[in-house]
Amino acid sequence: MAQMIIRNLDQDVKASLQNQAALHGWSMENEAREILRSALMKKERQETGLGSRIAVRFADIGLDEDLPEMRGQTVIPMDFTE
Repeated sequence: MAQMIIRNLDQDVKASLQNQAALHGWSMENEAREILRSALMKKERQETGLGSRIAVRFADIGLDEDLPEMRGQTVIPMDFTE
């Protein structure tokens, strides 16, 4: 595994990292590793389009036919007045 050293880290950032690590019950090094991993994985997930993410999420619900596009349809806003 690769190693890196982070220099000139602000004291309040270091303190926050220590507190977060203590809450999770692991070292500052592991906390920093998890923060980096989470941030990078989140970025990778965002590169996928919304429609693709929706398709993956609902792929196993049993819908076997395509849904027709609703081009040219007038959008009617919901009326919440009583």
